[in-house]
Amino acid sequence: MSEIRVLLVDDHPIIRSGIRMLLEQASDITVVGETDRGDTVLALVERLKPDVLLLDMEMPGKSGVEVAGELQAAGASVRILVLSAYDDDQYISSLLAKGAVGYLTKDQAPGAIVEAVRGVARGEEGWFSRRAAAQIAALARKETTSSVLDLTEREEEVLKMLAQGWTNTRIATEMSVSERTVRFHLSNIYDKLGVSSRAEAIAWALRRK
Repeated sequence: MSEIRVLLVDDHPIIRSGIRMLLEQASDITVVGETDRGDTVLALVERLKPDVLLLDMEMPGKSGVEVAGELQAAGASVRILVLSAYDDDQYISSLLAKGAVGYLTKDQAPGAIVEAVRGVARGEEGWFSRRAAAQIAALARKETTSSVLDLTEREEEVLKMLAQGWTNTRIATEMSVSERTVRFHLSNIYDKLGVSSRAEAIAWALRRK
């Protein structure tokens, strides 16, 4: 991908300006638009066709959860990366269930935000800040899945690490297997959960608390 097109959605102009300056320092990222209202996002996505939507949680018009739901219902292809001051587990769970592929908190290091945008644009999922990952991990520890879904022991292990926000590389290292094997396990997990993506699997696990 030669150029990553980003749409910024945040109701704080100073924060929005700072994020824009940060992203545009990267030669491969272009901010194609911005808004401070949730109820304008769908029209902007349709008109500007961004690759990545950097989405705040609380805004006038529509919340981040409502925006994500609206985009999901419309079948929008834009990939949603949440950047919020909130790390409430219900926010995280709801947004992942509605198609968000990552959740960063605003105390994240600037470089991590840029890398997350790049990763999301490449089709990667599971980009979480430490605070968001801690919430996911806390919920994941409450999960029991194998008795319900007949997951194998290895699949259950992979799902637990997935729900903690771990990447395929980290899971492979922890399990001493190849990333190809991890992808194989994930494919089986998706089939058994009845989902089609990493974010949906994480959202499923969070809803089972």
